[in-house]
Amino acid sequence: MNATYASAGVPVESSWEELVTVALLGTERRTPPAWAAGCEVPVAVLDAAAVATVRRRAGMRPGRAAARPEPAAPDPRRPLPPVAARRLAVLLADRPGTGGGRRGTTPDLMELLPQWLALANAHGFAAPAETLPALLDAARGRTDLRPAALAFAGPRALWLARLNPDWRFALRSMPGGGTALPGPDEPERTQRLWQEGLFAERVALLTALRARRPATARELLATTWGTERAEDRLMFLDSLRSGLEPADEPFLERALTDRSRNVRATAAELLSALPGSALAARMASRAGSCVAVDRTQKTPSIVVEAPHECDASMERDGVVPKAPAGRGERSWWLGQLVEAAPLGAWPRRLGGRTPAEIVALPVADDWRNELHAAWCRAAVRQRDPGWSRALLGAPSAPEAGGPGAVSLAERSKLLATLGPAERAAWVAGFIATHGLSEAFQLLGVCAVPWAGPLGRAVVDALDIARDAGSYPWSFSGVMGLAERCLDPLEAGRLDALTAIPDETENAAPGAGGYWSEAFQRLVTTLRLRAEMTAELAMPEPGRAPAMP
Repeated sequence: MNATYASAGVPVESSWEELVTVALLGTERRTPPAWAAGCEVPVAVLDAAAVATVRRRAGMRPGRAAARPEPAAPDPRRPLPPVAARRLAVLLADRPGTGGGRRGTTPDLMELLPQWLALANAHGFAAPAETLPALLDAARGRTDLRPAALAFAGPRALWLARLNPDWRFALRSMPGGGTALPGPDEPERTQRLWQEGLFAERVALLTALRARRPATARELLATTWGTERAEDRLMFLDSLRSGLEPADEPFLERALTDRSRNVRATAAELLSALPGSALAARMASRAGSCVAVDRTQKTPSIVVEAPHECDASMERDGVVPKAPAGRGERSWWLGQLVEAAPLGAWPRRLGGRTPAEIVALPVADDWRNELHAAWCRAAVRQRDPGWSRALLGAPSAPEAGGPGAVSLAERSKLLATLGPAERAAWVAGFIATHGLSEAFQLLGVCAVPWAGPLGRAVVDALDIARDAGSYPWSFSGVMGLAERCLDPLEAGRLDALTAIPDETENAAPGAGGYWSEAFQRLVTTLRLRAEMTAELAMPEPGRAPAMP
């Protein structure tokens, strides 16, 4: 090879960088002066690169020996049934970018993965080792999957995440970055982690303590409260939402004087969720002075006199003085007072009336929408089902379809304070009266699978829309919800809807084919969900099936 160099006039000691530059630019554009030009130069460059490569490899020093990583922690949960493991592999193969997708009557497998994971976690299964990379990739691409996917993946996924930067999100998503938190009998380790741990570890510690021993978590937070950064104080204070109790009041009252406006506002919000707190009493007094019943008329009505100023004591209790653009100051202050006042104070203030009777009273001077919206926020904050029912009203009432004093967004929040059965019954009644066009937000807060009456109401409304020749694509969102939320037992009664209907004179072009395709996909998806459920319920060999 050296003879070739000599014949082309190529120096043996050419640098690797120089060879790379010549190769990139070409020998006609870049021939170093020490090289003789000619037709042999390209061949000589390749020969020189071969020699340089051998030299680089031969001269490479071995890397420093490192300790082997510790083995992954064992996963004590029972293994998946083989048929369920095969189903999981199919669902994971339909991830975005893997060539899968939704076409025609084919179910959207990726949308079934969250339900599959929830079922697998409920049964206490461990993820097969070979599926962990795909599970982590799926969770990386969809944040809504992360809690269920990481719970199913278990400790081995965290072990893998420490070795692959692309999966580090898993460490951030798990309490304490996947490390074991101190137990209740380890006070010294608890104090050390709180004093020296990373922020995420401290948040995880406080959250875990709050779930087990609320008073201990509060006392731990008080030890360093004065030295924490404002943004950290806000995050720590937010952890008190879990297990909020009257014993938290003294700490929250002190936080009302915090330097940070956001911390003060959060403390005030938490105190207003404690109906017996001193702040709640102060807000009840202020709000009560603004709202009264006018008994001078033949029909009693509510009269409102909004605050004329926002004084320093109101600001201290969390009232924001500056109104948003387009909002009047007095209505802004009134809304905040009513929202923070205990709902239990209103019957006493307004003549002993029930929540339903109070909501039914007329409100003078166009204050009704402002007052009812504030009561809605209070019912959601205080989780008061009695007031939620009163503000929701009957689902068949004309104003339930909107606009009304209570918006659909507010109705969905009110529904979340009710039990699953009552929630489903109200939405079913709403759909039966008002149809599906405004029901999407309301359906989103209903428990899955939908209760029988709710599922039948949705299917009947879709059938009516199909027969009426309605524009089908406007119902695609509800149809997608039905695929995920309808009880699989409804599949049998949907078979008749999979046929292509006769198109009416006013039907949208191609609507019949779309409706048929959509119902076929719905039926196929429901049957697939039933199969998934059955596969995960299969007993292990030698193990008796679980009792229903």
